[in-house]
Amino acid sequence: MTGRRHLLAAGSLLVLAAGLQPAPASAQVSSFLDGLFGRKEQPAPAPAPEPEAPPAASPAAPKKPAAQAPKPAKDAKAASDKTAPAAKPAAKAAPSDTPAKVAAVGAPTAASSMLDAEPAAVLAQANAYFNGMTTLTGNFVQIAGDGRRIGGKLTLAKPGRLRFDYDQPSPMEVVADGTSVAVKDRKLKTQDLYFISQTPLKFLLREKIDLARDLTVSDVSNDPGGIRISLEDRATLGGTSKIQLFFDAEMKTLSQWRITDPQGYQTTVQLSNLQKGKAVDASQFFINYGRTEDKAMEKQIKAQ
Repeated sequence: MTGRRHLLAAGSLLVLAAGLQPAPASAQVSSFLDGLFGRKEQPAPAPAPEPEAPPAASPAAPKKPAAQAPKPAKDAKAASDKTAPAAKPAAKAAPSDTPAKVAAVGAPTAASSMLDAEPAAVLAQANAYFNGMTTLTGNFVQIAGDGRRIGGKLTLAKPGRLRFDYDQPSPMEVVADGTSVAVKDRKLKTQDLYFISQTPLKFLLREKIDLARDLTVSDVSNDPGGIRISLEDRATLGGTSKIQLFFDAEMKTLSQWRITDPQGYQTTVQLSNLQKGKAVDASQFFINYGRTEDKAMEKQIKAQ
């Protein structure tokens, strides 16, 4: 029998976790859900400082030094060619007959320009990335605050539909149908329901997102290998959630997100093998609310 409970407090997730006691995979799923909804109990003092360490390390990869690195090479060339000023124009004129090659090489260096772009341009590119997708499929690895990992498959269909299928041994599924988020336990055949507005995954679920309008942008900075956008969502159950989005240097792919819940617990989701625009089965996002029509629909889906 499918259990149905509309929850307004995330503390009940602890009851769910307690029911799945020894399995580390279940604990990791619980950690992910705590990141989505926030914990109500008082956290242990030790884990709270851990999320603060990554932001402290971010200044180690500032934009300016990356942009200035090529300049000394140019200055060195200029100094070495002072003895032959007449030869320089000839050397520059020779490549002028290959502008197409320069343009072709220059297109990928849009990555460099995005690394040095103004925050407003970076946010505009991020908005275009999210608003340009209708479906998204791929794999994920979820990393809990204590370092434990569990993988699975991600399926997204905008607006509002999302599914996390966790690899064994976890029996968990997380499904959003556009209105609610259901946390399902396949083994126990139970589910807990949450309002979708309680989650900080607006950047994935909304049909159209404006990060600066719908969330609070706290930082846009370079990260090793790409760009990081730091956000805050004050509408999350339990308080403000902090969200970090990590893109590649060209901002063509979302590589991971990191959510720190209102109590300071952190969960990272790393993404791989992402495909945008792939057709997905809408029945994957079905939630049985216990109504007669829901039960009939569930039987029909299982019979397919």
